[in-house]
Amino acid sequence: MNLKLGLIGNAIAKSRAPSLHLFLGNLHGFKLTYDLFDPISNQNDRFIAQLKELQDQGYSGCNITYPFKQMAIESVQNCEASAQLVGATNTIKFSTETHAINTDYSGFVRAITSKLDKYEIGSTLILGAGGVGRAVAFGLASFPAGVCRIFDPSADKALELVDALRKHGFDAEIVWPSELEKVSQTVEGILNCSTVGHYKSPGMPINPEYIGHQKWAFDAVYTPLDTEFLKTCRQANLRIVSGFELFFYQGLDSFEFWTEQKADEKDVREAFIRESGIDASLI
Repeated sequence: MNLKLGLIGNAIAKSRAPSLHLFLGNLHGFKLTYDLFDPISNQNDRFIAQLKELQDQGYSGCNITYPFKQMAIESVQNCEASAQLVGATNTIKFSTETHAINTDYSGFVRAITSKLDKYEIGSTLILGAGGVGRAVAFGLASFPAGVCRIFDPSADKALELVDALRKHGFDAEIVWPSELEKVSQTVEGILNCSTVGHYKSPGMPINPEYIGHQKWAFDAVYTPLDTEFLKTCRQANLRIVSGFELFFYQGLDSFEFWTEQKADEKDVREAFIRESGIDASLI
């Protein structure tokens, strides 16, 4: 069976998504291609045109990444529960109609439970209220965790996410810049859901001096795997959930959504790490 897939987003030249989906395709007997598309502009009309081009060219589906995840949900006809809940999508299937889910949400839930007991999560600070920040926040809200605090350089984005979480009955608060140091040192988990640390936008999403009082850390960035944020957290002896975990599990969920075939999680993960030459000590 042929399967044409792709990824739409900015700064995706070094994405590992093609290698993961080609690996999964070979494993399950699909003749699969996975192409990268970085639109010439981030305007809504250009994104819609890109989606239509893929559909017209016979693509089976695509992943969506920064900065189109919230924009994308307005461009599809059918949204599964996960996309409706988060208010964003990162995975679209093309058939008679377009269908969207959010595998950042489901993938994060699988990623976090692969490393932590749900009762260890506690109160959290999320850095970044964009598409992945939304998915992670709603993922955290599915656990018996403490208050989810949201910081974003755009107060409007942070407030929008806090309001969305509260409307679903979840305990969330905005963190203002003047509160960041104090709040960061009172939470149990600190999560980078911004683009800071990506190879195109290197650096730290928070003052490194604010790290050390937490118990665990997560970074949504996976290119590179060992970000400055995670290096700092390791030096402070925090437990780590790397961006690879989210990348892998959201990819697995996307593949299963497109193909309706379940993959053996443990065997696939270990085989992909070996084949890709990934340093397992970093994940």
